[in-house]
Amino acid sequence: MYERKLKLWQEAGLLDEAQAARIRAWEADHSRPLALWAVIGIAALAIGLGVVLVVAANWEEIPGMVRLALHLALLAGTLGWLWRRGDRMARAQPWGLEALLFVTAMLGMTFLAHVGQVYQTTSPLWQPLALWLALMGPLLLLRGQSWLAAMLLFATSVYAVWDYAEPAGAVWGRSDRPGALAVTVVTALPLLYAPLAAWWRGRSARPAFWLRLEQVGFAYAVGGTSLIAIASVDKSFDSGSNEFVSFGMLALRAVIALAAGGAIAAARPGKSGQATGGILALCAMVLLLAYPLSGSQVVAALLFMALWAGIAGASLHAGWRGVFQLAVAVIALRLIVLSFELDDDLLTSGAGLIFSGLLILGIAWGAMRIARRFAPPRESEA
Repeated sequence: MYERKLKLWQEAGLLDEAQAARIRAWEADHSRPLALWAVIGIAALAIGLGVVLVVAANWEEIPGMVRLALHLALLAGTLGWLWRRGDRMARAQPWGLEALLFVTAMLGMTFLAHVGQVYQTTSPLWQPLALWLALMGPLLLLRGQSWLAAMLLFATSVYAVWDYAEPAGAVWGRSDRPGALAVTVVTALPLLYAPLAAWWRGRSARPAFWLRLEQVGFAYAVGGTSLIAIASVDKSFDSGSNEFVSFGMLALRAVIALAAGGAIAAARPGKSGQATGGILALCAMVLLLAYPLSGSQVVAALLFMALWAGIAGASLHAGWRGVFQLAVAVIALRLIVLSFELDDDLLTSGAGLIFSGLLILGIAWGAMRIARRFAPPRESEA
């Protein structure tokens, strides 16, 4: 494929023959036998599946302690390999190290489930996940190389905190019942990955890992705030009958978001850090306004769009092209949804459908023009 591109670039006068020859030489030196690696991967998968099937067919015949010992031996083996060869793999084969980290982490997670199965113990799922985070989380933080380790750590954290919150759902919105404060704080914890990662990005040899961890923590805050803005359309949002929302809960979340934004801006004083901190401050403002302004479709939509308009403005300041285009698209989509919400009676008629279709086309056209005209140049989203 790159040979065809080289010819096109030469014909367009972007490259001369000497430059093209240097590119070909570099590609030849750094080429990877993808077909061979694919065959090796298929073979490894077949062997792994075969082992799983053999063990599964004889699972009940193997004593529980023997199974646990073998499982623990595998886990100890991968941990030992990471300890002895981790630094060398990080320099020579970072993706190999990332894959080994993932396998080790999953061995640790399945070992906890295996212990529960052998000893016939039961517990809420958040408890073994929290134990896994305490045992394996430091390993992923110290050795993680890219998005794979970051997403495993973040996804497990989110699942654990919300599994903890689910049984306590009846006490979320009532400050006079024990547990509301704990649930609010615990479900906000994944957001704290963002300031932690922002602090370590410029101080670590693994900036890709910390960048992804900061991004998912930041996305968690923006996504949660967006959902709150959408939910504020409910007229029972501030009536006191809604068990899932209270002003105190939202105010506490706003304080946590504001503190996280300040920490990120201090850790990364450039435009990117300023934009991230400003967006989290805007999230805090939306959380504070969602409760008193709830009950109106138009106001809820305006609150949502104000959040994403702020994200678009911060993206322009930081030079985040992709985030800016996403913000414009989200605002356009919310306008389309609002048009259906306000004209639901007209939708039963042909005129209503024609009007809604023309409005959607107009919004889509306007969004494309705005995104193309005002989006920053293509640069790193760091």
